[in-house]
Amino acid sequence: MKRRLLLVSNSTLHGSGYLDHCQQQIKSFFGQDVKRVLFVPYALHDRDAYAKTARDKFKTLGYEVDSIHEALDPVEAVRKAQGIFIGGGNTFRLLKSLYDNKVLTEIRKRVLEDGVPYMGSSAGTNVSTVSINTTNDMPIVYPPSFNAIGLVPFNINPHYLDTEPNSRHMGETREQRITQFHEEADTPPVLALREGSMLLVEGGQATLLGSCKARLFVRGKLTVEYDTASDLSFLLAGMP
Repeated sequence: MKRRLLLVSNSTLHGSGYLDHCQQQIKSFFGQDVKRVLFVPYALHDRDAYAKTARDKFKTLGYEVDSIHEALDPVEAVRKAQGIFIGGGNTFRLLKSLYDNKVLTEIRKRVLEDGVPYMGSSAGTNVSTVSINTTNDMPIVYPPSFNAIGLVPFNINPHYLDTEPNSRHMGETREQRITQFHEEADTPPVLALREGSMLLVEGGQATLLGSCKARLFVRGKLTVEYDTASDLSFLLAGMP
């Protein structure tokens, strides 16, 4: 499998600008062979403004950006893409738009069969996985399915927040919500990415990058913490 993925927890880290915290990883990931990146702004309502934000940032990194919402034929835009970046926002809106524009299957094909590099941040990371069942977002729209692109055989929870023991908030913690997900049968592992962390996948190799540890939830098992630079390739065992 030619798969190359950069799955980032968050687009903006506290104290820095848009994608500043992962710009070196972006340059290393897309490299010099990619000249133009296809941006998917479907997760936000104002797609023009979102495309400008991505375009301005990627230009500083040496890449031109084409936004899929500006294309006459979104499927053809995916077929011609040298690299793909799906940005964050509302995961339900994003997935519905991927289905509505009939690009979900084409993105999967381009990434898994053609080796087109795929970068996601936040919601864009959510939709790269098995399903969006472990997103943090409100279901403001209803996609035809919660099944996502399926570039990896597990789920991710971006923006993972640890339980604050002194908090007076009485709502469910993130840990409790992921545990509820695993109360259902046949649910895949969930990799919880704290802000500042990201997962690099190259073929059958998966490596945790960034400034924070990640936490792995597996149904029926105790959670495990993994340090930056950990080899998480075992999570890919569910795919050929």
